[in-house]
Amino acid sequence: MKPLWRLNKYLYKYKGYLLLGILFTIISNIFVIIPAQLVRIAIDYVVESFSFYQVFSGIELATLARSQFLQYILIFGVLILVMALLRGFFLFLIRQTIIIMSRLIEYDMKNEIFEHYQNLPLSFYRRNSTGDLMARITEDVSRVRMYLGPAIMYGLNLLILFPMVIGYMISVNVELTIYSLLPLPILSLSIYFVNNMINERSEKIQRSLSGLSTFVQEAFSGIRVLKAFVRESDSENEFAKASEDYKEKSISLTLVQSLFFPLIMALIGISTILTVYIGGVQVMNGTIGYGVIAEFILYVNMLTWPVTSLGWVTSIVQRAAASQVRINEFLDEENDIVSTESLEVPIEGNVEFSQVGFVYPDSGIQALKDVSFKINAGQSLAIIGTTGSGKSTIANLLMRMYDASEGEIFIDGKNIKVYDIAALRKQIGFVPQDVFLFSDSITNNIAFGLDTIPQAVVEKAAKDADVYQNIIDFPNGFETKLGERGITLSGGQKQRVSIARAIAKEPSILLLDDCLSAVDTKTENAILTALKEIMAKRTSIIISHRVSSAKLADKIIVLDDGEIVEQGTHEILMEQKGVYAELYEKQTQSPETIVE
Repeated sequence: MKPLWRLNKYLYKYKGYLLLGILFTIISNIFVIIPAQLVRIAIDYVVESFSFYQVFSGIELATLARSQFLQYILIFGVLILVMALLRGFFLFLIRQTIIIMSRLIEYDMKNEIFEHYQNLPLSFYRRNSTGDLMARITEDVSRVRMYLGPAIMYGLNLLILFPMVIGYMISVNVELTIYSLLPLPILSLSIYFVNNMINERSEKIQRSLSGLSTFVQEAFSGIRVLKAFVRESDSENEFAKASEDYKEKSISLTLVQSLFFPLIMALIGISTILTVYIGGVQVMNGTIGYGVIAEFILYVNMLTWPVTSLGWVTSIVQRAAASQVRINEFLDEENDIVSTESLEVPIEGNVEFSQVGFVYPDSGIQALKDVSFKINAGQSLAIIGTTGSGKSTIANLLMRMYDASEGEIFIDGKNIKVYDIAALRKQIGFVPQDVFLFSDSITNNIAFGLDTIPQAVVEKAAKDADVYQNIIDFPNGFETKLGERGITLSGGQKQRVSIARAIAKEPSILLLDDCLSAVDTKTENAILTALKEIMAKRTSIIISHRVSSAKLADKIIVLDDGEIVEQGTHEILMEQKGVYAELYEKQTQSPETIVE
């Protein structure tokens, strides 16, 4: 139960619902016990009245006695019906309090987890898969809700009903109470073990179904490859094997589930037989009346479900505790990327890296070694290098996705750590190498960086990114809905929309991380020409493996294995005839051909 203690803050927050639920549970159980007592009184009354009726049999008083007899029986029937209706009403109120409380807590938990996810650094997402993140905020939270809702509701009912019923049964007849309740502990233990078997096999089925779904998704997504390599029959055979595994696990679960109700009914039957037998002996001895047997049979049936649910509730609590451990594991993750002074001021765009070194915490790879450079506000810098040279790491450090392992980064002469992180990122227009567009309209994708943005600004940003004509050629223009991850657009169009998104927020620093890799040379020239005026107004950093992207930059640095090997203007680097000149010659001798 220790992992679940963390949920006590929610129970305290919604204590009103919980206290009302307890009150309604007590009242509803009172209306369970009273009908059993009414049945005992009614049966004893019927037995006694029948004996009395026989005395007057054959005379005129028999009619009057019969009328009175039926009148009292009707009263008992009406009272029992009223008790049942009142119990049903309070059961409704129980669900309207405890179950609604669990749904409110589920809502709060999901919001808390999602908000915590949003505040965690990029390194957290590199260590954990998206599927695992989603499972903890959906499946694990749902399991915890089962503890906060049904488990608490049935647990409270058990704790309240048991003392009330058993206390009253003992006050009526101790011996009959012991015999009638004898099978119930066995029933609870049996249900516990059966439930564990059901849960274990259910989880195996879920894993099998997950594997089956993944296989089908991959088969449909890669249908062109399957057909191209004529592997349809192999795919069908693999699917048949996965389906067979799922079928066998499902049948195994059905076998266990088929034991559930026969087990309950058998033990209830044994309890009823014992009650009738022991009660019958006591009736013949004159110890109790006939009505007591009926009353005790009703009590046994009242206690059957709470006892049965004990095993089920225990299983729910176990699963909830395991899920809460997984949730707590992520909630205990701390963001080490924090602001020291939370400074929120407009930045001019002066950027300086001073002897910066960086090692990725999750992999231990040394990405940067003693990197130093400076850009004044309004200047442009091109960072050139091969794959894995550390170019994108500089972008991540400037965006404070990570903090430098060594050295310092300054913006406008102040250490980057003093700025409020959100305020800093709002003033940087970032175009990532891996373009991500949302399943929304093109307008909303371009305007994503701001809360409100005029349509004219959106259109101007699209023109500057050389994607305006493509957009207006769509039937719905800027209101065209993009598919998942922007699948509606070509690779080049996605990158240009991403550039427009960065431009639209009018940032002080424009950061282009190899964002022209999916466009051809002609389109690249058109975008760079359009960006020339924009780049002149703000600090711009162009990260690329192609030297053609560097021609607009005031300064160029060349990275190799995390170190700056050359820096200067295009002319100076060409004169040095070093790495940059070699790359320039290789890339300009054979024209690049990129198909959009």
